[in-house]
Amino acid sequence: MSPRNGRRTGAHRAHSLARQLKTKRRRRDLDEIHGDLRPENAARLLRQEPDPDLPGCAQFYCLHCACVGRGGVEGLTAPGMKEHFRSKVHKKRLKQLREAPYTQEEAERAAGMGSYIPPKKVEVQTQPLDEAIEAEPSS
Repeated sequence: MSPRNGRRTGAHRAHSLARQLKTKRRRRDLDEIHGDLRPENAARLLRQEPDPDLPGCAQFYCLHCACVGRGGVEGLTAPGMKEHFRSKVHKKRLKQLREAPYTQEEAERAAGMGSYIPPKKVEVQTQPLDEAIEAEPSS
């Protein structure tokens, strides 16, 4: 009997790969998120117009995870955002974003048109919460 150490073992319900790979559940790529972290794009994403179709009316957006909220309480309020910033998902995404995005020059070097240079590290920190949102009374 072999040990249970495969990705697919026991994952036929909730965590199936087919469900994760569907286009409608596709997450933003890391290089797209690096583009969102630029100040001009970040300001636009953090100051969105209220949209009643999105959780929390799209007023609580995490730049690093590219999500408005995951349903329930998380992401809908300032305490929910604080809870999200302490979560394993957010910390894992920050760790992934520390590596610089893949560039055309790096692709050419990998194809043999230059010598290999290891990817640079990028300093990524969690976005600050607005003080006005933080001062909101919690119920």
